[in-house]
Amino acid sequence: MAVAFPPYTMALSKVQRLYDACDVVFSSPAAAPTLGEIRWLQKILGESPRDASAYICAFVRVRRQLTVLGFVRLSDGVEAEDVGIDDGEKPTSPSSSSDDELSPKSGRALLPARAFTRITYVHLHQCDDFSIGVFCFPAGATLPLHDHPEMVVLSKLLYGSVRVRSYDWVAEPPPSAAGRKCGLARAVAADEVRRAPCEASVLFPRSGGNLHAFTAVTPCAILDVLTPPYSEEQGRPSTYFTDVPIPSLPGFAFLEETDLPEDFSVAGAPYLGPELTVDMDDDDDDYEDYDE
Repeated sequence: MAVAFPPYTMALSKVQRLYDACDVVFSSPAAAPTLGEIRWLQKILGESPRDASAYICAFVRVRRQLTVLGFVRLSDGVEAEDVGIDDGEKPTSPSSSSDDELSPKSGRALLPARAFTRITYVHLHQCDDFSIGVFCFPAGATLPLHDHPEMVVLSKLLYGSVRVRSYDWVAEPPPSAAGRKCGLARAVAADEVRRAPCEASVLFPRSGGNLHAFTAVTPCAILDVLTPPYSEEQGRPSTYFTDVPIPSLPGFAFLEETDLPEDFSVAGAPYLGPELTVDMDDDDDDYEDYDE
């Protein structure tokens, strides 16, 4: 049976649909998100092109209550242009300058991928319950091995290719005498190369590769949804590690907490995608930009 969708629902940008879905799933005080809800968010971010039946629910959000109206085909998921980035793979207007590209869909200025000469974070939204942002990499740049304590993370490779190394703890390690975490970890991805377009990945507190590192094979960008976000005050700091493979135990490594390299930094860039309409209960004021 055909479903007639309200104009508001059909006119939503992909980023607005993603935000609304995250707000519904992650902002409920009653319970943690279910596996089914996480898989639904994966579909919104984008299934693999091999899945020709990728659909998402169309819905109206009223006071964080989800009213399902039907299903909308969204096989491409979220793309670079949807978050205000020009991936350099689409033809550009002859009149566009070398510094600003224009979206062929909306005429908005876009951030050109070639302008990212170091790892750059584009902040979309952050509240107590979740955050949405994009890490943009030049070729060869590495985001060191780090963890996501008690967090669920959905990641979508928007363009390019990236090498992933990831682990899960065999057992949650207690701090050492020096106050640093260390212990045995099982390899989940050993230098696995992912190429866009591909399906969104998900990691959990104790599975799916909660500790990971990225190295850009080509210029690339990764859209991350974190729930809950990092918070020093709430006991969820970002911790970095070194990994030493164990030859006598293939598929495992010894991980030890380490300081972030002094020469490592992440730049910040403005979000140039469609405007987000956020829930009034969400507070985005406490977000601190990365240093330029």
